[in-house]
Amino acid sequence: MPHASRSPLTAIVEAIDDEALSRNVRFEPDSGQILLFDQRMLLMHGFSLAALRRELIERLGLDKTRELFTRLGYQQGTEDARGLRESAPGGLEGTLALGPRLREIEGFVRNQAVDRMQFNTESGEFWGDYYWESSWEAEVHRQHFGVSGSPACWMMTGYACGFTTALMGRPILWRERECVAMGHARCRVVGEPLEDCDDAEEHLRFLQIEDFVSAPRRGRAGPKAGGEAAAVSGVLPDLVGASPGFNEVAHLIKRVAPTDATVLFLGESGVGKERFTKTLHAIGPRADKPFISVNCAAIPGELVEAELFGVEKGAFTGATVSRPGRFERANGGTLFLDEISSLPLHAQGKLLRVLQEGEVERVGDVQVRPVDVRIVAAANCDLREEVRAGRFREDLFFRLNVFPIEIPPLRARREDIPLMVNVFVKRFAARFGKRLTGITQRASEALWAYDWPGNVRELENIIERGVIMADEGGNLDVQHLFSGGERFPQVSLRVADAGEAAAVREASGAPLALDDHIAALLAAAGSFGAAESLILAHALARTDGNLSAAARLLGLRRGQLEYRTKGRDGRGGG
Repeated sequence: MPHASRSPLTAIVEAIDDEALSRNVRFEPDSGQILLFDQRMLLMHGFSLAALRRELIERLGLDKTRELFTRLGYQQGTEDARGLRESAPGGLEGTLALGPRLREIEGFVRNQAVDRMQFNTESGEFWGDYYWESSWEAEVHRQHFGVSGSPACWMMTGYACGFTTALMGRPILWRERECVAMGHARCRVVGEPLEDCDDAEEHLRFLQIEDFVSAPRRGRAGPKAGGEAAAVSGVLPDLVGASPGFNEVAHLIKRVAPTDATVLFLGESGVGKERFTKTLHAIGPRADKPFISVNCAAIPGELVEAELFGVEKGAFTGATVSRPGRFERANGGTLFLDEISSLPLHAQGKLLRVLQEGEVERVGDVQVRPVDVRIVAAANCDLREEVRAGRFREDLFFRLNVFPIEIPPLRARREDIPLMVNVFVKRFAARFGKRLTGITQRASEALWAYDWPGNVRELENIIERGVIMADEGGNLDVQHLFSGGERFPQVSLRVADAGEAAAVREASGAPLALDDHIAALLAAAGSFGAAESLILAHALARTDGNLSAAARLLGLRRGQLEYRTKGRDGRGGG
């Protein structure tokens, strides 16, 4: 995990990094808790975790244990990135500088640069080459298993991938080139964007918690990626994610897929209930049978029975031919009833009978037809509350609530956003025949800060809009994405990125007040001295270190600026 390339701003951030981190760590022995960024931490014995690691390798095998620990590190990295993003001064550069220090404090490694990190906030370009000294993972692996044929710093590699992916807004892959566990003198890692990695597939398996979960895709976004569109229309839909919430849903789907049990997906509109349902069907025993989807809210009340159960010729005015309903069409396969709460009560009663008896009777017919259908239902409201309000039948609810699966909203699993953006950008760039070079840091910050009331569906639509708006050969930026009147929370981005915040506010139609800047600056810096140091460093960075130009920018004389900067250096950053 790299330290950021040194600049005046980085020098100041390094001087106050321990202070900045210590403000976010709380030891509360009376309550039995240690908190970091309001997340509970555990101070545990390294030897016991090493023993668990060894037992898992012996029971699950090397590859499965590697995936497990790498995924664990990835989740830790994304969570630390979230905490630092919200509390650390210095913007992206300052956050990237604090991340490695935090991992050192946690006792995993000591970072030393081989080739200091380089990144471009406009295009998302990234490069890092670092030594990891005193790696806990490498040392315990060699103690237990001797010299290994492959790298062993799994949690650290996952942490670096998760941390930089969350901050850069695009998948960044770190690969261990040397490892103490392999007999090298020290561990060495290289990090770069997924698109630049020739052997990405081998290193990305940890993100696929199940076989049906898609990995981020390598390859530049552009018209040559013709296979992307084909992949979308294949048997398995794209399911991308690495957050604990996403992984829990994936585990539940794998558990219930081989059965015929009725599944009830719950969650807000747009979280991907139909996509998860298609995956459930594709990995189950009915995969070669029909998959029929019906949106109950889109069917007029008087036509619900005809749509679901079929209709015989002459049953009512306009019924000129006999037609099978959705149950008959799905016979042997899966029937997905989306927005099930929208069914009128009379249709709910007839649906219950079909589920109990396994047979349907078309409207206007006397013949009973047996059907063998797996039911998957979805609701974006609380069905128990609907039952209490008298709008949904209690007996039907119990019939459907055999295996409920709650899908968390996108705002509760923001670490999945960069992975989804990777898939969506490639998909729409291929569809529209457009080549894009990346996504700016401003856009990444905006995607992270937005509350996503429309969830994954809204993210997909916004990326589609952005690809259309972006220039050929250019980058996705804030103005390309958020031009549809989206509303941002009052405090959405960290103050050190005031320019980025202003760009997002302007795109969303919400101006950023000066008071917002000042309040956030003081909250991030923690003291007047640190705030002054950040302002001085920002002026120097904007003028490429030119003291005279920086003094003019701040309304100071050159001598005054020299005195303040030297004074700050002498006091360790104020």
